[in-house]
Amino acid sequence: MCFPEMLKQHPLTHMRDRLTGMVLFITCLAMGDASALTLTPVKVAPDVYAFIGETGGRTYENYGMNANTGFIVTTGGVVVVDSGAGYLAAQAMHRAIKQVTRRPVKYVVNTGGQDHRWLGNGYFREQGAEIIAAQPARADMEQRAGAQFEALRIDLKERLDGTMPVYPERLFEQRETLRLGGTEIQLLFFSGGHTPGDSVVWLPKQNVLFAGDLVYVDRLLGVLPVSNSRNWLASFEEMEKLKPGKIVPGHGKVCDLDRARRDTRDYLRLLRGHMRKAFDGGADLQAAIDSLDQKDFAHLQNYETLKGGNASRVYLEIEAE
Repeated sequence: MCFPEMLKQHPLTHMRDRLTGMVLFITCLAMGDASALTLTPVKVAPDVYAFIGETGGRTYENYGMNANTGFIVTTGGVVVVDSGAGYLAAQAMHRAIKQVTRRPVKYVVNTGGQDHRWLGNGYFREQGAEIIAAQPARADMEQRAGAQFEALRIDLKERLDGTMPVYPERLFEQRETLRLGGTEIQLLFFSGGHTPGDSVVWLPKQNVLFAGDLVYVDRLLGVLPVSNSRNWLASFEEMEKLKPGKIVPGHGKVCDLDRARRDTRDYLRLLRGHMRKAFDGGADLQAAIDSLDQKDFAHLQNYETLKGGNASRVYLEIEAE
């Protein structure tokens, strides 16, 4: 039993026993500390870092961090890109940031309304950071916060403790430019996609793009009930015009534009092209799904889990257009 109370259950009448009890208690504390989330920054460019999340699902072990986040260091402070899936995840991010720089976190940018993009806001707000997002992202957060908390609590249990829905107070419509310590950081909203408020963080000097959930690589993207594949492709097209040298995707390893096209754009084109043709030809939902050949993307993680739902939701989307 790793509790201080255990020391009271057996009277310690000798110094040796007291020392043994103290060693055991300290060992228990160390074991508890060892279970804390540890994140390792990946250097993408000078002063630009990413935290690469797991490509599987949200779990108790990963504190819900199955997506990428990151940060930008400037002489005027730090800009965090997405705050993680909760208070403790954000705290772990900050511990890792402090290993790189002692400068304060000035801004947090939420690139969308998905839980792991914004539920760590409360921690960073406590540190004095200003939270920024595209206007549609906040509306999405407010609409889905309850359901997100309910779903995360099942997996994270007490590791969601301390997490509160803290919404971004600074909103932008299409574009916002941050200039901090001589660094220009562009926040761009196109048309949304995976979620209605998906935006990107563009560093023109470094030629680096934090693409949020507009880009998935290494794993199959997920089409949600709130997703819009037509808008997603439109946003991707605008994103391509930036011609980024390096992309930090929402999920998967840091990549180039060609990889983003293969794993995200081409898959969305397949879904929409097939479902449009099937619907226009009078095929019902099941027939449209049965005739869809997605095997070119079978190498991506989560393929078997997500392929059916993706196909179904894109068909229903086209039906409603």
